Amino acid sequence: MSETRFEGRLLVLSDDHNQLIKDIDTDQIFHNAFLHITDMAEMGPHAMGNLEGWKTFPQLAKEGDVVVAGPNFGAGSSRQQAVDCFRALGVRLIVAESFGAIYKRNAINSGMPILVDPDASERVRKGEWKHLQRIRVDLEAGTMTDLETKTEMAIPSLSRVQRDILEKGTLLRI
Repeated sequence: MSETRFEGRLLVLSDDHNQLIKDIDTDQIFHNAFLHITDMAEMGPHAMGNLEGWKTFPQLAKEGDVVVAGPNFGAGSSRQQAVDCFRALGVRLIVAESFGAIYKRNAINSGMPILVDPDASERVRKGEWKHLQRIRVDLEAGTMTDLETKTEMAIPSLSRVQRDILEKGTLLRI
């Protein structure tokens, strides 16, 4: 079972104007030039390598981090590497305003926790969520706590299907 409580930082995928980047597609997440890589441990160094301004993402990401993105995250092809590259880096959760349908299904099926939060842009705009902010997440309780201010905020809950798959680690074990 994947842990449902963890600490990390927010990696807020925003542009120069502090706006969440929208429509990040699977080719930007994991470029097709690296699709020959099948070992998950080797996928991490290529995460976000085709997203302008985020090419150093693999060096930035640490165990427990949470990726925050705008709408339509993971649009495009069905490449599983676009999910697994985050897992290889220790990213524990992806929060976006919405997800591409295939990406969402791939992430859930492989036991990668994802949350749809239509208020993500507003949280960033208001300063509730900041890049590299240290946080504690409790997926069961549906809370995220700012470790500096101790402010707790509600986050969307995992669906029952997500919880079941997360408990087993992958859809293939259900």
